[in-house]
Amino acid sequence: MAAPSIPAGTGDSITVPKNIRWVLLGVMLALLLSMLDGLIVGTAMPTVVADLGGLDHMSWVVTGYTLATACSTPVWGKLGDLFNRKTVFLTSVALFIAASVLCGTAGSMTELIIFRIVQGLGAGGMGAGAFSLIGALLPPRERGKYQGMTAGVMAVGQLGGPLVGGFVTSHLSWHWAFYINVPVGVVCITWCALLLRLPPAQRRGKITIDWLGIMFLTGAISAFVLGATWAGSTYASLSWQTTGLAVLALTLLAAFIVTERRATEPLMPLRLYSGHRNFPLAAILLTVSGITLFGATLYLPLYQQVVQGASAANSGLLLLPMMMATLITSSIAGKVMTATGRYKMFPVLGTLLMVVGMGLLSTMTTDTPRTLTSLYMVVLGAGNGLCMQMSSTIAQNAVELRDIGSASAATNLFRSLGGSIGIAVFASLFAGTVTQTVRGLVYIHDVAHATHLIFLTGACIGIAALIASVLIEEVPLRGKPTAATPASPDARTA
Repeated sequence: MAAPSIPAGTGDSITVPKNIRWVLLGVMLALLLSMLDGLIVGTAMPTVVADLGGLDHMSWVVTGYTLATACSTPVWGKLGDLFNRKTVFLTSVALFIAASVLCGTAGSMTELIIFRIVQGLGAGGMGAGAFSLIGALLPPRERGKYQGMTAGVMAVGQLGGPLVGGFVTSHLSWHWAFYINVPVGVVCITWCALLLRLPPAQRRGKITIDWLGIMFLTGAISAFVLGATWAGSTYASLSWQTTGLAVLALTLLAAFIVTERRATEPLMPLRLYSGHRNFPLAAILLTVSGITLFGATLYLPLYQQVVQGASAANSGLLLLPMMMATLITSSIAGKVMTATGRYKMFPVLGTLLMVVGMGLLSTMTTDTPRTLTSLYMVVLGAGNGLCMQMSSTIAQNAVELRDIGSASAATNLFRSLGGSIGIAVFASLFAGTVTQTVRGLVYIHDVAHATHLIFLTGACIGIAALIASVLIEEVPLRGKPTAATPASPDARTA
């Protein structure tokens, strides 16, 4: 049976502003801010613990932030669909800045955890809002021109985070790991307030909030993330605690689906998944991409430092070959997609390269030279560049503009959940393989073997993404817009 066609919706009416690159740069500052924060804080945590104490609760600084981000992402996305996307986005950035100041003034680990949860709430809106704004400003056919900008921001964040974190902790106090967010956030708010103009939103009738849907989905995400985080570390992978959380997550997810079928204004409309097969297939691609990306960024630097003797001081630069390959291939694929309207070949080739790249990385031993490791990283990075950004475009092209916020939030959520799955699976493999805690020959061999298992598992998981990419239907991308026209009065106030 043929898949239903994708509705044109209101996406065909989008006109691209002449200064679109400047507008997008302001929006992408929020993405850069959220990426830098996580990496800077991770680098600064040993210093934070030395000052505040609370080593037993340190993991909650990360877990609380991750939970808040994941749980709030769908809510922010829906609020953007219901109300003014620009206002909702700027509110989330303001919340993130305020929470950053509070984190910097924290006097105990408990206070820091609470403030990090608030900061995570803001981060959820920044991620969902940024991608939904890109979807509102650019029809899918034109988005490829600017795909390299997004990949570039992610590369800068990935490489710059550890370097900035190291500088802050070495030359300033740990408080500046949070205060540094303030000037960047203020620039983002000011920039977007002045330059960001959106098409006039369609007026709705009475607006209702899906409170039951929020409650059930938040509970399901919380149970899933906690179970994935604790499996293999705090508790055994098949302990009653992790099994119970998995059962709870599935039960709450079932309740959420029932609720969404009845809700007047559902938090995450089920039509996203039933309207066209491309959206759920893109969700699979994004989830697997999250798994491979987290696995590479966490365990490649560890392997290079422990086995190959690389310097930990410049750990962020160790990923440079992978990030540069991602940036280059993402830019090329985007330009080809815009010029030709063809795109299916990119996720197919990208997932194939991801599987091959993970497979090559799984062959590394204690004798593998750094040059060969860098070459393998280039293969994996090229696959990510062809797949990750393209998957978001395919997902947004499969929905109407009225659902672009919910769709963008869903894609971010799938990527985050994929990261949680990757962290849990790979951490369990690492903990079960590396039995030595003191550096030495046995420890080095254990780390090399754990790396082999981690990337071999990633290659096997990547096959699911390859199958999904083959099943994608190459339907026309919405709207190659006409030249920009002056904004309407409604748009000027957006």
